[in-house]
Amino acid sequence: MMSGQINWTALSVFIFFFVLVTVMGFAASRWQTGGKNSKGAHLDEWGLGGRNFGTWITWFLVGGDFYTAYTVIAVPALVYAVGAYGFFALPYTILVYPIVFIIMPRLWHAAHRAGHVTAADVVYGRYGSRALELAVAVTGVVATMPYIALQLVGMEVVIKALGLTGELPLAAAFVILALYTYSAGLRAPALIAFVKDLMIYIVVLVAVVLVPLKLGGYSSVFHAAGDAFAAKGGATGLTLKPAQYLPYASLALGSALAAFMYPHTLTGIFAARSANTIRKNAVFLPAYTVLLGLIALLGYMAYAAHLTVKSNNDVVPALFNALFPSWFAGFAFAAIAIGALVPAAVMSIGAANLFTRNFWKAYVRPDVTPAGEAKVAKIVSLVVKVGALVFILFLPTQFALDLQLLGGLWILQTFPAVVFGLFFGWFRAPALLAGWLVGLVGGSWIAFSDGIKPVHTFVIGDGSYTLYTGLTALVLNIVVAVVVQLVVKGAPLREAPVLRGK
Repeated sequence: MMSGQINWTALSVFIFFFVLVTVMGFAASRWQTGGKNSKGAHLDEWGLGGRNFGTWITWFLVGGDFYTAYTVIAVPALVYAVGAYGFFALPYTILVYPIVFIIMPRLWHAAHRAGHVTAADVVYGRYGSRALELAVAVTGVVATMPYIALQLVGMEVVIKALGLTGELPLAAAFVILALYTYSAGLRAPALIAFVKDLMIYIVVLVAVVLVPLKLGGYSSVFHAAGDAFAAKGGATGLTLKPAQYLPYASLALGSALAAFMYPHTLTGIFAARSANTIRKNAVFLPAYTVLLGLIALLGYMAYAAHLTVKSNNDVVPALFNALFPSWFAGFAFAAIAIGALVPAAVMSIGAANLFTRNFWKAYVRPDVTPAGEAKVAKIVSLVVKVGALVFILFLPTQFALDLQLLGGLWILQTFPAVVFGLFFGWFRAPALLAGWLVGLVGGSWIAFSDGIKPVHTFVIGDGSYTLYTGLTALVLNIVVAVVVQLVVKGAPLREAPVLRGK
């Protein structure tokens, strides 16, 4: 169960902060409640926090579930492995916030006006198509499951760095998460996000100042990384190669379009108090992009520290263990682990909301009461977490990573159905459904034929062009939707497009 190399100081600090957020998680059931639905006996209360989160709460919540534990582990790991190409996450998170500013207030208005809880609710309300609603809902749930599993990968890495082995510590952490999410709903991760984000900021700011000082400055860091990439050869390096420009740009654009189609990010949007709250967040959230750039630099610092790791994912924990005192390493590992709890909770809530509203209520119990909806969602959130835990314990981590790459491709195919109707009323459900199906199947076929790689190379004449497969599938999706719409046309929308946000 445990190795003989347990770092007891780091473990003690880790346990202290884990207990702190656990207490906060259970206490959150009484936070910002009031009125007849104050005890979560309504899906709006449990799954959306009463739709009453202001600018600061939304900022921490959206940042907390967008910048996850796996981000803190995986981005430096990718930079360590491939160099500059791993920085595609930076332009992606720069592009995403103008998209949020333009699109999400309109989506919030559509949901708030009709009491919608999920994107699939909005799609059904606008197009009146159960088939299109189900397509959006199923895609959301399937894309979310491996994403939750990858949060466990992030937590597993830091638990291992503490000297703990076996499956019990990870299972115990997730059981605690499941219990307080069941009790407090979205309020739990919203409250914990305050602690998580503060801790991550402290860890990263200390690391980017002190680590280079310990290693001889940033010139030494970049020199060591440059030498290591030169020795590796190939496409790795401190700067992009010309052949990487197009895949880098398409990955950034496609990822930005997909990011706020996921159920967990949309849950944070729907929980906001007003459309103006969302606009303010689109202005303030780029602060996290600065943080992400600093986190990515840890991948270069690992070369200057002359680390040897079995897996690229071990880079960040190994760096902290090597260069910092045990108490700070424990603090950093606690920040990363808590960084897994926040998004995992929101993801499970988002998936539970989709199941409850767009399957249970739509097909099983159309007459279900609001209290009944909340009860079903709570149970489903537990099932989702257990499923993710089983997934990561009994299947290879690479399988979860492959499915998460596919999940990004799949969720991107819901973009036309969710977004287009907010701006114009030309498309109808059959066209959007056909586009979704062709984009999903075509994109998946390309990805599997490439061995589940995120990019695909097209050879046209004497030239070759490498693009993000998800973006290619989205273009195919939209083309098919346009062609089908021109052929079949259709009845007017059930709801007029939201032409103007307030």
